[in-house]
Order: sequence, then structure tokens, then C-alpha cells
Amino acid sequence: MTIENGISLDARELTRVYRRGNEEIRALDGVSLQIGRGEFVSFMGPSGSGKTTLVNLLGCLDNPSSGELELAGKTIFGSGRPLGERELTRIRRGVFGYIFQNFYLIPTLTVRENVAVPLAFYHKPGVEGEVERLLGMLGMEHRMNHLPGEISGGEMQRVAIARALVNRPEILLADEPTGNLDSKRSGEIGEILQHLNKNAGLTIIMVTHNPGLGRLAGRAIEMMDGKAYEN
Repeated sequence: MTIENGISLDARELTRVYRRGNEEIRALDGVSLQIGRGEFVSFMGPSGSGKTTLVNLLGCLDNPSSGELELAGKTIFGSGRPLGERELTRIRRGVFGYIFQNFYLIPTLTVRENVAVPLAFYHKPGVEGEVERLLGMLGMEHRMNHLPGEISGGEMQRVAIARALVNRPEILLADEPTGNLDSKRSGEIGEILQHLNKNAGLTIIMVTHNPGLGRLAGRAIEMMDGKAYEN
């Protein structure tokens, strides 16, 4: 899927309810929002406010209990013609890139091999050479043959960013991308994300507890009790 219109994601009344025994937990409560192509949006708020739940729904990693989600005008979840699992998998691999707080690098693979992992399952035409290009762009070309245990936390996050970008996604989802990093390394990762948004036109959706990182986004949305508030 190629996003050609102005709206990347259109969420309407998204709700996610979990059940624990007889208890109902409303992790997300009727959130409606639009995210335009090329935007950099941050979701901020305390733990348990619904940030990660919302981003998982926007990134097609989870299904809502109710509500609708459209991606580039196509119904993903909702009352239209929701997609089947096979097409959802294709969208996850082709449209989205994912960065997580825990880097999830494979310890027995080199930096180069970790970045190339998504290409073993699916790759877009023309991405040949992306592994080396991205590692060079992120200042990691001298670490290509190192194992994750031989590099720093900040370097591991750079590798994770390269892996998320190797298929040239149209939307990058970053869930607490600096949660395990010190302030200096957090600032470096923030600058990389800002560069990708401004210079590459990448749509970025980010969850963060870090106010400084959140301010780098062009649009900040506050989460509280499963609801989204925008100034």
C-alpha cells in the first residue's frame, strides 16, 4: 500500500477493553484523531494512560474492541470491509517500521545481520543496499560486524532504527525509543527522528515519557485514562 493522500491514519472512537477475571479494564476509551502524511506526532502521559495501547492499534499490532481505523482511506478495522490477517501482515511489513524501548536485537547476529532480518521475510523492490546505507547514515558503519553485546545502548538503538527503516516504511512507530538511554543518547536519537521527519518526509508516531523528546514532535497529544487530549 502506498500512502498518496494527505491523511495517513484516521481513527474514530477507538476503544480497547481487556478483561481480568470479572474486571473490565478500559485501556483506550473512544479515541478519535487523524494523523497526516509527513507529521511527527508524540503521545505523552503517565504509565497506564493508554499510549502504547493506542499506538499498537494505529500500527495494526492489535485489534480494537470497537471503533474504526482507516489507513490511507482503506478500512483496517471497523464497519467497512476490515482486512484479513494476511493483508494485515503485508501492511505491517510494508507500511510500518517499528522501534521499541527494548531493542530486540538477536544476540548471535552481527549488526549488519540484525538490520537485514526484515528482508528475510519481505522486501520492497529497490531496497538492495539499504543495510549499508542506513548504517552509514546512522554512524554505525564501523560496527557492522560487531555483535549486539559488543556495542553500547545508544548504538543498539541506532541499529534498531536502521532495522525499522530497511524496508523504507511510510510510517515509523516508536514506543519509548529512548526509555533505556541516558540524556545525551536520548538527545541523539531525538535528533535522528527529527531529521528523518524533516528531511525524508517520514511520518513518525512516538510514545515517550521524555518531555524534551516529546517537544521535538510537531504535534503533541496528551493521554490520560484512555483518552487523548490535544491543545
